[in-house]
Amino acid sequence: MISTDSKRGRIALSVAHCAGMLDMVALPVWVGTLIANYRFDPQQAGLLATLFLFGAVFASLLLASRFNRLPKRAVVTLSFLVSATGFGVAAIASDFNTLAGLHLLCGMTTGAALSMTHGTMALSSNPHRQFAIVNMALGVVAIFYLGVTPRIVAQWGGAALFGVFSAAMALAALVCLFIFPTAVAAPSVAQGPIKVGGLSAVSVPTRFSAAVWFGIVGVALVALVQAMTTSFVERAGIDRGFGSQAVAGVLIALGVVNLVPAPLAVLLERRLSARGVLLCAPVIQAVLAVAVMNAVAFPIYAGSTAVFVAVIIFSHTFAFGLLARLEPTGRALAATPAMLMIGAAIGPVLGGTLVKFYGYGAIGVAAVVFAGCAFWCFSRLPVHAAPLQPGVPA
Repeated sequence: MISTDSKRGRIALSVAHCAGMLDMVALPVWVGTLIANYRFDPQQAGLLATLFLFGAVFASLLLASRFNRLPKRAVVTLSFLVSATGFGVAAIASDFNTLAGLHLLCGMTTGAALSMTHGTMALSSNPHRQFAIVNMALGVVAIFYLGVTPRIVAQWGGAALFGVFSAAMALAALVCLFIFPTAVAAPSVAQGPIKVGGLSAVSVPTRFSAAVWFGIVGVALVALVQAMTTSFVERAGIDRGFGSQAVAGVLIALGVVNLVPAPLAVLLERRLSARGVLLCAPVIQAVLAVAVMNAVAFPIYAGSTAVFVAVIIFSHTFAFGLLARLEPTGRALAATPAMLMIGAAIGPVLGGTLVKFYGYGAIGVAAVVFAGCAFWCFSRLPVHAAPLQPGVPA
């Protein structure tokens, strides 16, 4: 049996996470390609990305409550295989309606795979560290993707983008077929008392607590701001006359910076309060969003863009560990794709609509509003959560 804490298990979880979270690093080029190569307007391009994300949200919500009853390796492998096929078909399609249906299908299957992946990670011995590891891998992939994919698209056209997506999903399906790990579910209420945080006779609740729900909503709002902003950073830079080569360099820098937050989150796991990190994240995110969307000087645009995604990577690592302590069955974190993507699903189309009617500055205003709501949600989280216990899924 391959465990979640084994080397092979971590490789499989990292590959599955990178394939499933491709939208997190792909959105700037994804939306930009749909506008530049397929001649869709910002609202249409944002809607296609939104359909993918809504599909992922629907699948995650559907499967999360059934997480402990599903054959995880089979679900992950088959889901990635269907995603690979769907994106392969998208590479030879060009009309909006066909691409819309394929985006929705691929979103559902990718979300299903990612839901099983995150739920499995939640049952490891240290979910905080496990999530940091897979995000380190995602940072490496982001550098490769942001450095290579724009050149591939420039040379071979928009279809090449979907070819890259298809190859990533096919690789994930192959890896997960052979080495996806097996996780032991946390005890249920019916199984009697368990130990959490050193206290005996504590039963795992069948329903999520209010604190868990506030954490879920807060993460979704942070993801909304992130998706709404990153979907249009490329076009905002080009439309302001910074030049496509300079903007491409900024995106590469963004990928390099994304290598830092995950290992930093591991080093600071015991030194920083998870609640404190989550309270700071939306404030920093709002400031950066306003700077990116209103910058008239290239250094301000470049600096703000380069560190923007790092904020959610760093803070979500702490959110993942905290929610694992607050809800030890793995079901809440099996819904991680829904948390991230319900906000991210609204982000591209909302951002496109704001840009179409009010300009890029409107995204910054919306970011401030949503960040304020996220701050309030995170303020409702407990100051202290039960510490991790060796051998107890947390």
